[in-house]
Amino acid sequence: MVKVTLVKSPIGEVKSVKDTVAALGLKKIRSAKTFEDSATLQGQLRKVAHLVKVETV
Repeated sequence: MVKVTLVKSPIGEVKSVKDTVAALGLKKIRSAKTFEDSATLQGQLRKVAHLVKVETV
């Protein structure tokens, strides 16, 4: 399991980065979600790594 927390606003980012943050279900700063680890999730996290904090649960 992986816990993903939004720590920086996606305002000013390109549309694809904003869409990826929305697809992860992160709406406000400090919002967090827990996901099962998968290759798809790892690709999404790589794209928004500068905006999120990732912790192993």
